[in-house]
Amino acid sequence: MTEEAEHGSGGVYSVEGKEFNRDSRYITTRIVAAPRPGTDDRPVEAGRYRLIAAYACPWANRAIIVRDLLGLGDVISMGNPGPTHDADSWTFDLDPGGVDPVLGIHKLKDAYLKRFPDYPRGITVPAIVEEATGEVVTNDFAQITEDLFFEWRGFHRADAPDLWPAGLRDEMEQVMWRVYTEVNNGVYRCGFAGSQEAYDDAYDRLFTALDWLEERLGRSRYLMGEAITEADIRLFTTLVRFDPVYHGHFKCNRSKLTELPNLWGYARDLFQTPGFGNNVRFDQIKAHYYVVHRDINPLGIIPKGPDLSGWETPHGRGSSGNKTQ
Repeated sequence: MTEEAEHGSGGVYSVEGKEFNRDSRYITTRIVAAPRPGTDDRPVEAGRYRLIAAYACPWANRAIIVRDLLGLGDVISMGNPGPTHDADSWTFDLDPGGVDPVLGIHKLKDAYLKRFPDYPRGITVPAIVEEATGEVVTNDFAQITEDLFFEWRGFHRADAPDLWPAGLRDEMEQVMWRVYTEVNNGVYRCGFAGSQEAYDDAYDRLFTALDWLEERLGRSRYLMGEAITEADIRLFTTLVRFDPVYHGHFKCNRSKLTELPNLWGYARDLFQTPGFGNNVRFDQIKAHYYVVHRDINPLGIIPKGPDLSGWETPHGRGSSGNKTQ
């Protein structure tokens, strides 16, 4: 028996046999500098595409941050659905008249159906839509941010960070996979567990990984050393939601982020870096989880807390991890 838990944030997911599962099947089309013969690749072209990304969604938030860090704001336009999508689709309820001003649609689903009239899966963000046709191109959140770095290099700002340093990529892939399975997805595995046993296992896996990250970040400023990489972006979007949402709403309550010194300093370090904190909307984050997840929070009441003013306090991070330079 499968019980659908939610769609929209990085894929459809369900409670299947008491254990949370995420449907990770995405549209495989890519936007690349040199489209491959025999594929449905689309060419990189300034002004051709629109990134649709909700600030509420951690998977979409990655794309928003990468687009900003690389300086692609004038190259790829962006539309932002509201945080409380309905059962059918993410909606543009933050825009005048509830319509995306470029695509002219009320629901992101319209862009999916424009290309795939019988699209069978969830309407997810992030998604990239071709402006002229109004058709969705891709919704593969991991591939989107990777391609923004590798395929759109000709449009990066001059001082854009090297998010995929060549000498670190093998190790970085391993780190990112553990972050994805145990932390990014791990909080959902806790929150949507269908049995005590499934929850206990998810909880233990999550905090084993967080303890590993806490130790790792005691040795270096960022996950891969002294410079920000894609790995940091992927971890950040979960950490920034941890105390406002995951600690209580998803029962990830062994420790708050603020009680893990290295992770808390690291998260504040990133938050205070241009491209990160300016792309966080705590009100939208809380509204999304507490209003949409009625199976967990039936009355849709949004808690007032916690106090989030600490994100702007000095982080004390330097070149040697938790020690100030």
